[in-house]
Amino acid sequence: MSTVDAQMPGVFYRRPSPDADPFIEPGSVVRQGQTLGLIEVMKTFNEVKADRAFRVSRVLLDDGDEVDVGQTMFEVDES
Repeated sequence: MSTVDAQMPGVFYRRPSPDADPFIEPGSVVRQGQTLGLIEVMKTFNEVKADRAFRVSRVLLDDGDEVDVGQTMFEVDES
């Protein structure tokens, strides 16, 4: 199992808006370049994109959680 870690500090969001479905859920099969979530930094929203294909095992953050550089956001299975 491997992880997807934050590349910047900020506030994490799992969905594009409060009434929308999350970008991904545990069990989701993700393709390279797919949006996994958003990190807000100084009122700017930055997309977190998959750098490879994988299946999501665990989502470790909820909407509004603060995230630091290097913090694990997702556990993934690449097999």
